[in-house]
Amino acid sequence: MELPFELATAIEEQLAFIPIKKLSAIVTRLSEDYRSSRMSSGEFDEGSYIGTYEEALAYVAFRMPATFAAAYFALSQAKERLPALSPKTLLDVGAGPGTAMWAAAMVWPELEHITLVEREQNMIDIGKKLAEYAGRPSIRQAEWIKADVMGEWSVSQHDVVIASYVLNELPQHSIEQFALGLWDKTGSLLIFIEPGTPAGFSLIRQVRERLLAQGASIVAPCPHGNSCPVPEDDWCHFSQRLNRTRLHRQIKGGTLSYEDEKFSFVCLSRIPGSDIKGIVVRHPQIRKGHIYLKLCTPEGIVNATITRKDKERFKEARKLDWGSIVRW
Repeated sequence: MELPFELATAIEEQLAFIPIKKLSAIVTRLSEDYRSSRMSSGEFDEGSYIGTYEEALAYVAFRMPATFAAAYFALSQAKERLPALSPKTLLDVGAGPGTAMWAAAMVWPELEHITLVEREQNMIDIGKKLAEYAGRPSIRQAEWIKADVMGEWSVSQHDVVIASYVLNELPQHSIEQFALGLWDKTGSLLIFIEPGTPAGFSLIRQVRERLLAQGASIVAPCPHGNSCPVPEDDWCHFSQRLNRTRLHRQIKGGTLSYEDEKFSFVCLSRIPGSDIKGIVVRHPQIRKGHIYLKLCTPEGIVNATITRKDKERFKEARKLDWGSIVRW
């Protein structure tokens, strides 16, 4: 997984005037502040640790590739389950620098109008500068609204609404109100993405249950709209591997050419998605003559063993990965 060339170029050019050592120091401090804030409070307020334009740029450098990968995965799954959906409008709430907008425009190039809600002016300024590099008019001409997501702002319904890495920044008592408010603004599809941690998945499960009760249909990743079968001592999450650029490795002090972003998500729709038999919820274990799969199915969590004796299914199983949809 890599960023679109236009976006990668835009980021590198925006960072070109900040010395690598300074950028790396800012990234290190932001990472430490992020972890310490979350550990101490259980919730995280982005505005409490990003206060300058340079800090916002550093955030873009070390987090935008990973959040793009997660958004692209979730949106792609939604498209596979809703192949007839051809959205014209997108609402990105808590948009940051517009990461999900770029992913959505790749998945649905037919998008015509994009609205982004973000409270941090520095993020909006960076998002607008990055958008200047885009080939698609929907990104270049996107409408930005400066507002707190829990504050006063009003928009009409949009075909697709997305809130990525937002729920974990909200007070627990506000999450239901926030989710219901976004559902009211959703014409077709609503997507939530959170960190792939027990806490992140707990938030996803919470909004999933509340909006199912509101009449929403599950599109992805779940193959059903039943109660979530994941045990309380486990959590459902997925992973996307993204390639690191030379700059990305330098500012993060990493030696690997890649990193893995783990995330939980749910896509809810006003119309049912296509039926599937299950989804792979852990890395497949490939052994000599056997493939072991952990699947979420309409019947619950299932451990399946596919052997060479079933030639066709074994051949198909070899192509599966963590998060793959199973239709047999």
